Amino acid sequence: MIQPLVIAIDGPAAAGKGTLARRLAAAFNLAYLDTGSLYRATGVATLRAGGNPALEADAVKSAQTLDIASFSPSDLRTEQAGVAASQVAFIPGVRAALLDFQRNFAKQPPHGKSGAVLDGRDIGTVVCPDAAAKLFVTASLEARVQRRVKELRDKGETYIEARVRADMEARDARDKDRSVAPLVPAHDAWILDTTALSADEAFAQAEAYIISKVKR
Repeated sequence: MIQPLVIAIDGPAAAGKGTLARRLAAAFNLAYLDTGSLYRATGVATLRAGGNPALEADAVKSAQTLDIASFSPSDLRTEQAGVAASQVAFIPGVRAALLDFQRNFAKQPPHGKSGAVLDGRDIGTVVCPDAAAKLFVTASLEARVQRRVKELRDKGETYIEARVRADMEARDARDKDRSVAPLVPAHDAWILDTTALSADEAFAQAEAYIISKVKR
């Protein structure tokens, strides 16, 4: 039985991994899963229920009863959703509740696809440690702040730069310092720094890397 081609993409917020992952999935005709959307949905669900995303009981309940189809993309792309996602992702029970979904997606990609691209923060280290190709996409804090500010302003949201920076620094700290599945590159991940790269340049480099791995 042919094993699905799995591409794992990790990295901090606003490094460009989501855009890159979607383009790679289209280029290689693979299924795509933004695993961050599961954590964002869990965080938003907790807030909707009047709970606290930082409290284990509230967050785990939301993760265990999560209906991802009940959320629109706009529900999950707010800065509030991003902060809530980082809070619930710190909780071991939440990660355990969502882990099986992610692994099943990789092992049995939907729509008859021959493989999958998953992006998140622990794909190469925890979710799919045997992925054929692992990328860790990063960028300087300054570049990531400017990208997020532009993204929010394009949506009509009025976030000042200082607030975005503070939120991103706090989120980075939570992601890197959590005891379960901290944000670190897998030991065999290829590091792609997008600070000075356009989306097209980042895609070209990532595509070449994946082709080199698949052909081995």
